Amino acid sequence: MSEVQTPRPAVSASSVPLRPAAGQHAETTLDLHQVAGRIGARIDGVHLGADLDNATFNAIHAALLRHKVLFFRGQQHLDDASQEAFARRFGVTVAHPTVPSVEGGSLLELDSLHGARANSWHTDVTFVDAYPKVSILRAVVIPPFGGDTVWANTAAAYAQLPEPLRALADTLWALHTNAYDYASTHANADSAQLKRYREVFTSKRYETEHPVVRVHPETGERTLVLGHFVQRLKGLSSFDSAHLLQVFHEHVTRLENTVRWSWQEGDVAIWDNRATQHYAINDYGDARRIVRRATVRGEVPVSIDGRTSVVVREEGATLQ
Repeated sequence: MSEVQTPRPAVSASSVPLRPAAGQHAETTLDLHQVAGRIGARIDGVHLGADLDNATFNAIHAALLRHKVLFFRGQQHLDDASQEAFARRFGVTVAHPTVPSVEGGSLLELDSLHGARANSWHTDVTFVDAYPKVSILRAVVIPPFGGDTVWANTAAAYAQLPEPLRALADTLWALHTNAYDYASTHANADSAQLKRYREVFTSKRYETEHPVVRVHPETGERTLVLGHFVQRLKGLSSFDSAHLLQVFHEHVTRLENTVRWSWQEGDVAIWDNRATQHYAINDYGDARRIVRRATVRGEVPVSIDGRTSVVVREEGATLQ
């Protein structure tokens, strides 16, 4: 992947008023700073937690739908319990289908010491039907250099497709599975990562068919549902499928559609998992990186013609 520029100082004015989410009437003002042209904003002066007042939470929700990913510095007051409690403001929190949670809750710990280096483009857990709608990531241990995360706006990617490609994408469905080709999508995977993938991540196998284009249930935008969990496009040969997936992938990850975040300990990132892909960059050598993620249950995707995603293989079927 070509290098993405580290976010520059804020380009939009502070004190940006935002309308609340649909169905809400309160309005508040956030100290919001847009980070990149098509995705990403930093919000200052907010103390995240379950007790956040409704007006501020509604404004954050509205900002999330608009900017797709939000960044908050200085949230060291959050621990596992309060992070998960805050996540529940967005809905029901869920554990990862195969990777064990942090004891006492549903948080997923991603610890580089144990092989958790997800250095490829993906949307979280698309191998299940109702994959998460919101992910909330908290930085616990950050290496002295590297370890940034990049997000891409899949709504903007769809909107920027040439019309013939949009028309084609509208008709396509893809098979997503956690038993994907890990080695080819993680070119620099080491033995610890491969062992974790085989013994933990694919301890149970999931397969789901999703439309390549889904209608966002809150904004009405059309977004691309792709990433490294896609095994193939339905009805196409492996050759044609691979080439088309690469074409769409390059549109999603165009630098204009992306934002890059340089982590500090105590940072929190919240993203709309229905309208983004992300990539955690594995460029920090032997240093340790620990982040913990809360995820909020999503909705089963709906295609532009009203069809819903289809489960092909459900949890409980152990991978042979």
